[in-house]
Amino acid sequence: MFGKKKKNNMNIVEFDRENQKPVLRCSICNGEQVAGLKDVRTGRFQEVMVIRSSQDLEEFRQAYGLGDVPKEY
Repeated sequence: MFGKKKKNNMNIVEFDRENQKPVLRCSICNGEQVAGLKDVRTGRFQEVMVIRSSQDLEEFRQAYGLGDVPKEY
């Protein structure tokens, strides 16, 4: 009742593997990381989920069938 339950904060979004690539957008100021999809033609970033732990990153990788995810600062 009083314990914190982890909410699944990821909405799985279908993406075009030819025109979008998964990336981690990382802040150099505070270390915040956001996983999302970047359109390679326009550079538009679509946020999928906030990464707070290595478990969150692994969840993102498994949901999209990914290996390493490149970071952008």
